[in-house]
Amino acid sequence: MSITNSHIATVIRRIRGAVRDLPDPSVTLVGKKWGSPFRVLVSCLLSLRTKDETTLPAAQRLFAKADTPAKILRLSILELEKLIYPVGFYHTKARTLQHISRDLIERYHGQVPGDIDELLTLKGVGRKTANLVMIEGFHQPAICVDTHVHRISNRWGYIKTRNPLETEQALRKKLPKLYWMDYNALLVTWGQNVCRPVSPLCSRCVVREFCPRKNVRQCR
Repeated sequence: MSITNSHIATVIRRIRGAVRDLPDPSVTLVGKKWGSPFRVLVSCLLSLRTKDETTLPAAQRLFAKADTPAKILRLSILELEKLIYPVGFYHTKARTLQHISRDLIERYHGQVPGDIDELLTLKGVGRKTANLVMIEGFHQPAICVDTHVHRISNRWGYIKTRNPLETEQALRKKLPKLYWMDYNALLVTWGQNVCRPVSPLCSRCVVREFCPRKNVRQCR
């Protein structure tokens, strides 16, 4: 058995209920609190290879000092590094933030472009980040695929893909657009708390009756 589109409405509804009292992913929180495409973009870049409990405080420290491309460029690399430490690869990310800020000013009048193809031309921005900026910064439907979305969608048997790019393409074809906006945030929260990469908590899963647990070798 696999989860299909005949189950997906029930699956999404149950997971929404199950994660209602759990904290949103850091980038989702930034989008909800400020609704700024630039802040969402910055928080996305900070979140790469970094846990949410580190990302959000780092983003808040940075935004207290600089929340526009022009203000970012007024800071030295050392100041940027101190503000965003200890996010992963903070040396590289500080330079990326300055490069992107300069690019936004020179090419887009200081504004974040609301187009995935344009976002992908910015240094350090991949499809995951571009799609998440569209969702959380511009409130436009997009398919953001991180490790949780890729793993869980395949674990359910909803799709069968080998990498995040294939997953994004498969979900764009199969997942009803109604669910695009919050699919990432739901599955990230679900993946962090229940449907974990190793030894998922299947005994606590609200959709276990539908899930074939593909490639799960051990669960609790």
